[in-house]
Amino acid sequence: MTDDDPTVPIVCAECETTSRVPLDDVGDAVDRHNDRLHDGEAIAEVDPALKEQLADLVVEDLGLLDDEGPPS
Repeated sequence: MTDDDPTVPIVCAECETTSRVPLDDVGDAVDRHNDRLHDGEAIAEVDPALKEQLADLVVEDLGLLDDEGPPS
């Protein structure tokens, strides 16, 4: 991993921890944490604020809030 590789914030409210992992490793990192510390229960997750930002960008990009609907 280089300094230019994107990282994603992972938070665990139960452990009160936050970490950043490379984008390519997000799913595995969350799964490992939850398997190891929470018996597989989905506690740790991508930072909810980031998920909300991404959802807003997708909605905007698809034009879902426009009166005309998504671009064709």
